[in-house]
Amino acid sequence: MSAASSRRGLGGGAPVAPAPVRPAARGPVRTGMTWGARLLVGGLVMLIAVVGVTALRVWQVARVDDQRPVDAVVVLGAAQYNGEPSAVLAARLRHAAQLYADGVAPRIVTVGGGRTGDRYTEAEASRDWLVARGVPASAVQAVPEGSDTLGSLQAVAAGARAQGWSSALLVSDPWHSLRARTMARDAGLEAWTSPTRSGPIVQTRETQLRYIYRETGALLFYTLTHASVDTASSGQG
Repeated sequence: MSAASSRRGLGGGAPVAPAPVRPAARGPVRTGMTWGARLLVGGLVMLIAVVGVTALRVWQVARVDDQRPVDAVVVLGAAQYNGEPSAVLAARLRHAAQLYADGVAPRIVTVGGGRTGDRYTEAEASRDWLVARGVPASAVQAVPEGSDTLGSLQAVAAGARAQGWSSALLVSDPWHSLRARTMARDAGLEAWTSPTRSGPIVQTRETQLRYIYRETGALLFYTLTHASVDTASSGQG
């Protein structure tokens, strides 16, 4: 039989076309990110959002002066050197003295402990500074307890309960205000803030940004742990 005849049908008709070749079956084609990648990206987006919102709140509260009649003006401590307040602490004390002169509260409470070997605590140095500048000694109460903001405010709250008062206007630096207010309210005080607008911490934009960054992290840490950050060198623990 010739090759030509082999390509024809048995009846000698038209050539038979070869059967089509079907491609091998494939599994479903996956496109886009896996679930693990989506969860990772979603978690990062949420983290960035939380940090951003917290930083915004730190900045917003720093700009607000909630000055109002209260039972006490509470001056948060900062470094002192052999009884002489640092520039940071002196700026807070000047603002507190003005609030007292304006009749905002009948008393000023100074807070802050001391380091080993110190002759004065932050609270005592602050009290002496205020009295030396005309604030009546009977109107200034020193609470020399606490090595950070949380410990000091808890001591103030305990003293307030014992003495029968509850409302306080906190004086610190602007960026410290939100965290200090949060801690004070958690300790049981009816707290508002009146930050100082002078002092080295508010002088330059670079310093302001650094403290906003720092306070954002410290506030998030406190929110998660209800513990304070150890910042003895800054006076804003």
